[in-house]
Amino acid sequence: MLVLSRKIGQSLLIGNDIRIKVVEIRGQQVRLGLEAPDDVPVVREELHREVADNNLRATAADPAAVADLAARLRRHAPRGGSSNGDDR
Repeated sequence: MLVLSRKIGQSLLIGNDIRIKVVEIRGQQVRLGLEAPDDVPVVREELHREVADNNLRATAADPAAVADLAARLRRHAPRGGSSNGDDR
């Protein structure tokens, strides 16, 4: 990790397109201004982490729901015939 010291009004560049400027320092809080191209997403890290965690939870299978779906499918499965699903 690169650690830099900057004063109010000073900036740093990331590549040629991203500028981060120290706007204000108040106690333990630093306000930063960011300039980046529209196609570069800029989000707070904690928000990014929260969205990623929510996405993981949303894609996790609920064992009870899977068991319920399997039971419903078994109840509605056609009786007899071939077991490979070919109804010719």
